[in-house]
Amino acid sequence: MTTMYLIRHAEAEGNLYRIAQGQHDSRITDWGYRQIAALAERFRGEHIDAVYASDLTRTCVTAGAVAATHGLPIHKCSGLREICVGGWEGKTWGEIARADAENLERFTVRPDLWHEEGAESMETVRDRVMAALARIAEENDGRTVAVFSHGCALRLALGAMEGRALSEIGTSPHGDNTAVSKVEYENGAFRVLYRDDNRHLQALNESVKDLKRPNGVQPGLYFRPLSLPEQAELLTACVRECWTAAGERRPFDGETLLRETAERTVLAAYQEESPAGVLELNDEKDAAQRIGWIALYCVDAAHRRQGLGVQLLGQAVLHFRELGRERLRVAAEPENAAALRFFGRYGFAPAGRTADGRTVLEKNLVPGAWTPEKG
Repeated sequence: MTTMYLIRHAEAEGNLYRIAQGQHDSRITDWGYRQIAALAERFRGEHIDAVYASDLTRTCVTAGAVAATHGLPIHKCSGLREICVGGWEGKTWGEIARADAENLERFTVRPDLWHEEGAESMETVRDRVMAALARIAEENDGRTVAVFSHGCALRLALGAMEGRALSEIGTSPHGDNTAVSKVEYENGAFRVLYRDDNRHLQALNESVKDLKRPNGVQPGLYFRPLSLPEQAELLTACVRECWTAAGERRPFDGETLLRETAERTVLAAYQEESPAGVLELNDEKDAAQRIGWIALYCVDAAHRRQGLGVQLLGQAVLHFRELGRERLRVAAEPENAAALRFFGRYGFAPAGRTADGRTVLEKNLVPGAWTPEKG
């Protein structure tokens, strides 16, 4: 008999920023590294003989929670990869919902009916993952192994182990990031002992119980380049309100705003068809130092406190990383406690002050492997 722990990867950027990942090589977030540290503690006293992981970065980094603390290598297995979602990959869930809400619902509720151009079928993924797990189990008879994979892939595999038809998978739960399931394999069959257990995260979740975390594939925002002069009124109204709410000491200057916006990368955020915010990025400032700057970060008042603001941050991170930047900066008034707290939650740390006294916050855009210090 082989005992297997099936573990979903820690929170990755696609999970946090509400972007469809599929087989795109998304990176672990700052919160994800805290989840990995909690997972390492959970397994510190467990006997583990071998560690396997999907060959995608987010699973391999998460697997370090067990591999590093047990002195084991990570065996990479492409059969454990997440579903390829074809043309969805790299798009926000809000964009996908806007284009085809019915197909998005099928993805979660009726996976047997879901189809997307260029994607794997759910049946193909289920069979691929089950074959990989069976092979690992056969090679490790009498041993205990930790296997790291992905949300959709594990949901399909666990459903199959429980005897659910593909049409019934939609009634099964979604495991949280780093959720643990325990199964046994003997005589060619799997038996689920428990699934989707996240008790190692309870202390972490309690520490930020007021923070909304994404769940499943719930849709969020989609983004479009801001068009001037057509959207000048939208821009001015949103920024003026945010300017006041942020306690900016500098006077609001609409003419300067429109002039700078015309010269920079500016995205308008939407929830369904409702404008939800504006993100302005300064591609030129400190470019030689491989630093990117967020010039404006505005969420419309009606869309605040809904967990949507971080999706603007995701657009900034991906934009500047594509330009080869290694650090991301934003400036906020020192009295703006909400902004300091918000950016601090997502990996920003103080990095000095601007000439006019605002606090500079900086985030590292370069990923790394998990170490105990990251927890």
